[in-house]
Amino acid sequence: MTDQNHNFEEETSIENSNESNSNFGKTSNETSYSENDWKRYVDSETTGSSESYSDSNGPDSPTTFAASNDTSSSAAQEESGAEASTATTTAPATQNLEKYEVNSEHKDGVLYLGIDLGTSRTSVTASNGIRETVASYVGYPKDVVAKKLLKKDVLFGSDALQNRLSLNLYRPLGEGVLKCSQEGSNSGDDYSGNVKAAKDLIAEIIRLAQPRTDELVYAVIGCPAEASIKNRAAIIDAARQTVDSVMLCSEPFSVAYGLDMLDDVLVIDIGAGTTDLCRMHGTMPDEADQTTLTFAGDTIDIELSRLLEENYPEAQFTIHMVKSIKERFGAVGELLDAVVVELPVNGKPTSFDITNEMRLACQSIISPIVEGLGKLIASFDPEFQHKLKDRVLLAGGGSQIKGLDKAIEQEMHRILGSGHVIRVEEPMYGGANGALKIAHDMPGDYWEQLK
Repeated sequence: MTDQNHNFEEETSIENSNESNSNFGKTSNETSYSENDWKRYVDSETTGSSESYSDSNGPDSPTTFAASNDTSSSAAQEESGAEASTATTTAPATQNLEKYEVNSEHKDGVLYLGIDLGTSRTSVTASNGIRETVASYVGYPKDVVAKKLLKKDVLFGSDALQNRLSLNLYRPLGEGVLKCSQEGSNSGDDYSGNVKAAKDLIAEIIRLAQPRTDELVYAVIGCPAEASIKNRAAIIDAARQTVDSVMLCSEPFSVAYGLDMLDDVLVIDIGAGTTDLCRMHGTMPDEADQTTLTFAGDTIDIELSRLLEENYPEAQFTIHMVKSIKERFGAVGELLDAVVVELPVNGKPTSFDITNEMRLACQSIISPIVEGLGKLIASFDPEFQHKLKDRVLLAGGGSQIKGLDKAIEQEMHRILGSGHVIRVEEPMYGGANGALKIAHDMPGDYWEQLK
């Protein structure tokens, strides 16, 4: 088997390029939100735990923010034209996380958390400097034998996956929201099991942030751009047991906010369950500025599985194996290296060249993404549409697929006439970094109002 482990390394960074940075991002001094901006949505939340804020402030509007009033105290508890450059451009990571550490009187005794609650992985960035990521799997021992073997009541992430034959395994998030909040799923063991798994997953990610027993925990959690009121309420309810105050924000907005890219930017946030698109134009995005697609990392896994079953029916594999293969070899474009993997056939490891299948599967999300971008661009002020196309920020776990930025850029040139795509430098923590920054920029008085 040929080992072509790409490890999804970024090829070119603009972190140290003053010229590039001046083109791609504005500093917080150039574009920022005032205390009145924060007050505007916080005041709209102080009378209800799952009401929403948006510019339209409609009852059914997808929101940028939602907040919870909680009186309980805290417990220590993913995926150019011919003249375009072949080098990949990356947007700098949130600079110097130390600047977000508690440094003002009203923040004493408070741990701020930015959480990216994802279908595949959940990440946290904390004001104490801790950053952690865990696969979004939760498992409970099936019986007394399993419990004796594992010596744990609940397992998370890779531990849960590796021991899944002994576990009742849950992946409590689907398409970016809690499965227990989806229509038709609020019944039986699936509902109660996913509710419990979601609460335990959030408690685990907060525990990994190491809150002290003597400090309050204020959390901002990223959710899909078009998550419904019911979805948002389910996330807030799951978080209440382990935080003192919680707010939700749209995932693509948090990515842009963390990078201070708040004007003339199109954000693509590719996770496992959803791809969220958001246009930033110097104000808080409203319903018309955001859209959620279900073509994401899981779509690639399903398509790759279908192609393998169709072309190599004798090969044996699971969706977890396919996901691992994608994360290791995922790439698009003509420069894709040969992808040779070993899969069992009647118990015997056998080599398969799946280069073409990998390319086709990874390409399957490009057209829907560009179509979505086109709708956001076409509905924007025509005088400024070219600016949006020239600053497209690619984020999320799916952004790590090799060559995806250039493939999207080429499709934009073909469909929309132009486009320039840059990748975030820290795809696993871009959303969490931004959520933490939002938590810090939120005036302390309004966090207190939410308690």
